[in-house]
Amino acid sequence: MIGLVQELPKRDEVPTALTWDLTRIYPTDAAWEDAFKTASADIEQLSSLQGKLGAGSVALLSVLKPVLAAQRELEKLYVYASMKSNQDTADGTYQAMYARAGKLATSYSTNSAFMQPELLAIDEDTLTQWEKDNAELAQYAHLLTVLTRSRGHVLSADKEALISAAGDALDASSDTFGVLNNSDMEFGMVEDEDGNWVQLSHGIYSQLINSTNRDVREGAFDTMYSAYDGLKHTFASTLVGNVKAHNFLASAHKYDSARAAALASNAIPESVYDTLVERVNAHLPLLHRYVALRKRILGLDELHSYDLYTPITGEPSLSYTIDEAKVEGKKALAILGEDYGKHVDHIFNDRVIDFIENKNKRSGAYSGGSYDTDPYILHNWHDSLDSLYTLVHETGHSVHSWYTRHNQPYQYGDYPIFVAEIASTTNEALLTDYLLKTQTDKKTRAFILNYYLDGFKGTMFRQTQFAEFEHWIHQQDQAGAALTADAMSAYYGDLNAKYYGPALERDPEISLEWARIPHFYYNYYVYQYATGFAAANALSGRIVSGVPGATDAYLNYLKSGSCKDAIETMQLAGVDMTTGDYLDAAFAQFEKRLDELEQLTAELK
Repeated sequence: MIGLVQELPKRDEVPTALTWDLTRIYPTDAAWEDAFKTASADIEQLSSLQGKLGAGSVALLSVLKPVLAAQRELEKLYVYASMKSNQDTADGTYQAMYARAGKLATSYSTNSAFMQPELLAIDEDTLTQWEKDNAELAQYAHLLTVLTRSRGHVLSADKEALISAAGDALDASSDTFGVLNNSDMEFGMVEDEDGNWVQLSHGIYSQLINSTNRDVREGAFDTMYSAYDGLKHTFASTLVGNVKAHNFLASAHKYDSARAAALASNAIPESVYDTLVERVNAHLPLLHRYVALRKRILGLDELHSYDLYTPITGEPSLSYTIDEAKVEGKKALAILGEDYGKHVDHIFNDRVIDFIENKNKRSGAYSGGSYDTDPYILHNWHDSLDSLYTLVHETGHSVHSWYTRHNQPYQYGDYPIFVAEIASTTNEALLTDYLLKTQTDKKTRAFILNYYLDGFKGTMFRQTQFAEFEHWIHQQDQAGAALTADAMSAYYGDLNAKYYGPALERDPEISLEWARIPHFYYNYYVYQYATGFAAANALSGRIVSGVPGATDAYLNYLKSGSCKDAIETMQLAGVDMTTGDYLDAAFAQFEKRLDELEQLTAELK
């Protein structure tokens, strides 16, 4: 099996030009140590500011400024230590620095914990008047709105302290799931594509389930779910315990439901969630068509759950070296204009990306950094279309971060999670459009279309399926219903059958999928993958179609940070996420590309 075993270079064997340059954050580790000492002293002093916040607008500023300044330096320290540790997780020096940065973050939280309670003690009209009277304080108005948004849902100080002290106990179910799922479970042995018996793990499963050898993916599927079946009652206990914690905290803080509490933090109307589920359900026939097409192309009498991930058009027909990917990525993103392109150039060519996979390097990819650093990218490059998509995706995050940090003051120099994936996914959508405009070979086009449709299936449909299940288990517990393993499996099995339609066999194993999804412990997080994907589709469609002002509106969104609520930010960008229009546009795109894939595969027979 390609990728299961390979010789990786040591960190010091990687060409310097293909590594990120972290000396732009701190020139030496000694400089980091000096900054750490200064930040530690500043954080220690924060507690001395307690009790001063409510004395007037000047006093409020005198507390707010040092609290934010300490947070700013902490973030820079943390980013340097975490990225240094990520580049070689076996390097004890940087693991220790990372641990120390984590402890300093805890100290910051402890010493600044007085902030929100004291803010909430200030009458809302008084706070508004202070902002009107003090122009400097007015620059923090939206931040103060966010910090005091929970007004009416905060208990007395002694009750909040009691709930805070119970945090470890309330998190116990989630923690137990993490340990069990990531460390203690043993999945048994499976046979790979080369006939070798290997120990199954989450990472190996994700590779084998994509295999073009059906026996390999069936074996991985059966072995994986056999392990979960043996522990299904334990996993039911951890998931239900987590749901009960969410419902308890929501009730204690006077919210109508756990969902209301979770969405309130970003001021997201619950109707956004309901509209997503409603519009996805209305378009399930499109997914049924795609699943039926997969069955026909694979030539199967029966399509099973383990057949949903293998490429239906064969092995990838496109691959890219790093230099080739840079060229293609720049061409795909050129539509966003010259200024955007300058930042792409910097990211691609000025050692902002750590490209090469080396021994003990953190897996996966991410865009990182802080307000005062470059928007660094960690990658683990392979010459593939997938790596090109990852590069363009993370570049979307990084340019978003650059624009935000250079157009907003520190207090608004980050963006809410609700909009975070939109910029990255917009870049992916622009890449897909570019490839479909430049690739004329029918097999290549079929592969790109399959890649896009699979991504849509995994994000728009699958994540909404997860969102439906997540809301159901919270509602069931709130209503006092017993959430047993059998009850959750029965509901999940029915839900899966509804989503994928009659072309997919109803494998009993897939009813247990709920047991292995960590996102069900994230408290109403997964729906944002789907809303973000659809919003990106709408924005890229406006840009590609040449809608007047669309590109400028998009760039203004990238520059806006957190100076407004997420819904308003996206409305100004051209997408109203309180309606279903942006979702319908995404499904129209899916249908158009499904039509083309159906036609192409018929011609290629």
